[in-house]
Amino acid sequence: MPEIAASTLIIAFAVTLAAGLATVVGSGLVLASKKPSPRLLAFGLAFAGGAMVYVSLSEILNKSIAAFNNVYGERLGFTYGTLAFLAGVFAIVLLDHVIPNPHQALETSDPLYQQHNTAYIKRVGLLTAVAITLHNFPEGLATFFSMLDSPGIGAPLAAAIAIHNIPEGIAIAVPVYFATRNKWYAVGASLISGLAEPLGALIGYALLAPYLSQTVFGTVFGMIAGVMVFLALDELLPAAKRYAQGHETVYGLVSGMAVLALSLILFKW
Repeated sequence: MPEIAASTLIIAFAVTLAAGLATVVGSGLVLASKKPSPRLLAFGLAFAGGAMVYVSLSEILNKSIAAFNNVYGERLGFTYGTLAFLAGVFAIVLLDHVIPNPHQALETSDPLYQQHNTAYIKRVGLLTAVAITLHNFPEGLATFFSMLDSPGIGAPLAAAIAIHNIPEGIAIAVPVYFATRNKWYAVGASLISGLAEPLGALIGYALLAPYLSQTVFGTVFGMIAGVMVFLALDELLPAAKRYAQGHETVYGLVSGMAVLALSLILFKW
């Protein structure tokens, strides 16, 4: 594999860092006490989900198969690319089983919340922050490697992940802020969680850089595609449906796919 330029690495890391820091935007919404429109939030989450599914199946998975094709031929290339995709799905399923990812913030209707049970709220906040932080590692790796290969794919994927990170920041900040009444603790917790994405990119690249090859790229991109599709279907779309009051979920899903498809067309020109 050709050596990757330092400028390319810096840009890829900067984009990954920016996507991760979107969690701080979510905490900012909590601290400003301005709850976003549920319908707009539903549309935004579904939009991100549609974009992630489309780019994963139409571009990232195909890049995995193409990389394997260069080494093993079309038949085995398609087979290995598909297996890498399924491996990514099973990897994130295993992570989700070992450390369940909270799919929504602490509900204000929860009796323990209404009783101002500080210990309970702190525990929920800690578990939420730890779970989301661990789930952010593969997202950072996905953004980073996608940017290394093609900004036309990496940039839209980073934008979709950034949208996805905003409600995660809210989920972290709500229990932390209401348990401590300290704005800096809430921002700090969401910031640490967001920094897991660029950290995941650095660790992943450090481990894989000495072994970069067509086979490694094929494996990484196949697994990234599987992880992204699972996250979209398991987290983004169900969350969008919870906030939706009408057809916002399907409109957002289709819009995300359409915008991503058009952006990929523009990058071809």
